[in-house]
Amino acid sequence: MKLPGFIKNNIVLKITSLNAVVIFIRLIVSVFIQRLLAVTVGEAGIANIGQIRNILAMLSSTSTLGTFSGIVKYVSEFKDNRSELTKVFSNATVFLIIGSVISFLVLFIGAEYFTRYVFDSIEYSYVFKLLAIIVPFIAFSRIISGVVSGLSDYKKYAKIELISYLLASLVLVIGLYTYNLDGVIIAIAIAPIIQLVTLILIFGKTLNLYVKFKNFKLNLGYRNSLLAFTLMSFVSAFLINFIELEIRTIVTEDINIKEAGYWTAINFISKNYMVFATGLFTLYVLPRFASIYNRVDFNKEVINIYKTILPIFFVGMVLVYLLRNYIIELIYPNFLGMEPLFKWQLLGDFIRLCALVLAYQFLAKKLVKSFVITELISLVLFYVLTKIFIGIYGTEGVVIAHFVRYIIYLIVVIIFVQIYYKRQSKIDAL
Repeated sequence: MKLPGFIKNNIVLKITSLNAVVIFIRLIVSVFIQRLLAVTVGEAGIANIGQIRNILAMLSSTSTLGTFSGIVKYVSEFKDNRSELTKVFSNATVFLIIGSVISFLVLFIGAEYFTRYVFDSIEYSYVFKLLAIIVPFIAFSRIISGVVSGLSDYKKYAKIELISYLLASLVLVIGLYTYNLDGVIIAIAIAPIIQLVTLILIFGKTLNLYVKFKNFKLNLGYRNSLLAFTLMSFVSAFLINFIELEIRTIVTEDINIKEAGYWTAINFISKNYMVFATGLFTLYVLPRFASIYNRVDFNKEVINIYKTILPIFFVGMVLVYLLRNYIIELIYPNFLGMEPLFKWQLLGDFIRLCALVLAYQFLAKKLVKSFVITELISLVLFYVLTKIFIGIYGTEGVVIAHFVRYIIYLIVVIIFVQIYYKRQSKIDAL
């Protein structure tokens, strides 16, 4: 199938259109899976599944010491310099070994503590021991994915995402019918193994072309550069999932686990359509911003991205809101408590999208202080506002906090980007 000319000539639309096909297929499969889970394990099961997904996301950061964005940045810069690329990859491998060993020991030794903390029960201690064993697979998967993204190989990225998701979904369904909720949790835990195998099969030969494994030696030449991304990843990947885990626990304790299930469900719908943007940001925005060095080009690129993707997201989100009752009936039958959550979640996500485009400049230019400060402001706001609003509005207070937090976050990000370019113009003037 040939792409229309206006899409072919616009790299943002080109990636977006291909990404849309993958997201659409994933969405269809996801609707089936989520409906199956909602009917089989109920609100409490959905809440527990949300906890496991947050833990996995936290491990994707700790297992590599948060080097993913750093790999994307340096691969995009050195893709024509194979020797430097090999150094970056070998340095990331050192971080992987350290992160994986620490994560393994913490999870395996503290399995009972974590299962009590997360699930208020020792029933799932085996899951944390299983996750401990799977940690290296998570780490290698993240590093190779970083190379794919850094090369902006969006065709292979789309293929990897789709195949690994479909295989993981199949394993999840088998787990559900075999061992119910336990089977689902195990299936989610082993999903990184499926992704790593898919990555190697599809991208292995390309990786071998760019990274000279014959000359591969462990080194720490890029340790300081990558450590900056470690700090940023800790804030963005680890802390955000920790906060989500905490908020789900707060909703469970202050209201009930059914309400926690409703919030997990709306959050899952949100993450499904936000994946569309995340893929575009990783494949296009981050490498593109990394190669832009002046304010004029940056502003042009931001306007281009806004003009291209914001209208698409706006229309999509309006449709989601108008069809919210049908979506609930289709995906989460009897989860009627979700309905009031849609408005605030969608508004918050749209503002978040506007802010994220600008915030990727912090990653692209390794602006550690700017990134950490803005992310911490966002996370603290989310947690504090949730604690305040939940007592007034119940579960709806969580999504209202989500909306208010991102309005403030957008303003703060704009200020920090302006400060960066004012400093740059002074430096250039010298």
